[in-house]
Amino acid sequence: MASLSFTWIGGNSRTPVADFAGSRRPPPGTARTARVGFRVLASESRGEPDLSVTVNGLKMPNPFVIGSGPPGTNYTVMKRAFDEGWGAVIAKTVSLDAAKVINVTPRYARLRAGANGSAKGQIIGWENIELISDRPLELMLKEFKQLKEEYPDRILIASIMEEYNKAAWEELVDRVEQTGVDAIEVNFSCPHGMPERKMGAAVGQDCALLEEVCGWINAKATVPVWAKMTPNITDIAQPARVALQSGCEGVAAINTIMSVMGINLNTLRPEPCVEGYSTPGGYSSKAVHPIALGKVMSIAKMMKSEFNDKEYSLSGIGGVESGSDAAEFILLGANTVQVCTGVMMHGYGLVKQLCEELKDFMKMHNFSSIEDFRGVSLQYFTTHMDLVQRQQEAIRQRKAIKIGLQSDKDWTGDGFVKESESMVSN
Repeated sequence: MASLSFTWIGGNSRTPVADFAGSRRPPPGTARTARVGFRVLASESRGEPDLSVTVNGLKMPNPFVIGSGPPGTNYTVMKRAFDEGWGAVIAKTVSLDAAKVINVTPRYARLRAGANGSAKGQIIGWENIELISDRPLELMLKEFKQLKEEYPDRILIASIMEEYNKAAWEELVDRVEQTGVDAIEVNFSCPHGMPERKMGAAVGQDCALLEEVCGWINAKATVPVWAKMTPNITDIAQPARVALQSGCEGVAAINTIMSVMGINLNTLRPEPCVEGYSTPGGYSSKAVHPIALGKVMSIAKMMKSEFNDKEYSLSGIGGVESGSDAAEFILLGANTVQVCTGVMMHGYGLVKQLCEELKDFMKMHNFSSIEDFRGVSLQYFTTHMDLVQRQQEAIRQRKAIKIGLQSDKDWTGDGFVKESESMVSN
């Protein structure tokens, strides 16, 4: 078992994270207080890696979070997620009037590694044209309350979305908070079905609109608020910056990428096909992972340079099906990692595999906690111009190193073997 020492991080207060009574915000009008805590440093002998994280005052047994979508659509499935051991659950997005939400079937299409339309090969892409929750808000709120009563020590996060209406946003925030949820994730990023009503990505792609709506939400909310970012924008760091400046405690990225899955070459109709027609939808699964890493890297670098990243959080999303996928997000600065499509493909038990594989990675590098390696890889990203300069300097240094011996007087007794090898060509 490792012996532990404790180091204070952040702020001037001497209250450790473990003493936080909860994650509620201070009353309106009071200044944001610096969140502080212990960093645990293990000595030479280390035990089992610790996957637990504390994010915006929310304590989770591991960094794996059910992403908003079908895996968090009702009490039964969210209960299953808690029972299987997920670190937190984000429920499917709710709004005040579920009657406006009308889904169609089929609403999913898959891309496999292989020929277009092939039923064989690994699934690498998943498109959905699904809308937010079509269940009555009152029913969802009742289930949130029931879950918090049955799992008081587990983290339940409500995902919300509304039209461009201050009173509606304020009402929705108030009603979900009354159920006892631990935090709110705001869906500023759904790419289909809702933007025409100034919902979802329509807000996340307009920084002026985003600033205004974030202001309404954060003036009302008393729990941490995460803004979920759309990748369907040129520079994702811009809206992420606006969300944090407007009072959000964290950002989540990425939501799905606007896409057309493909055309059925037999029927000439697009997929997913509904009565012969389709509409562009959101793309997810393994194929989006590199894109998501790039977007998260961009946000993390911005947060590191412009904000105190100990006070704000970043949740990475996109193509996570293994502990290695998750480790990449954390190495880029993510505090938590969300999984949605992966659960739809592999089931809720996936979390056990994710935890074991992440622990294996940590053991390989002798990391004892998530904070030991969070953001470590950010330092290795630079500009293309800097890459050119670094390579030119490396070439100059290699050329400056003598290859072999120039004359018999250069032989030494101590380095005789290496000196011989330096003049061998094969």
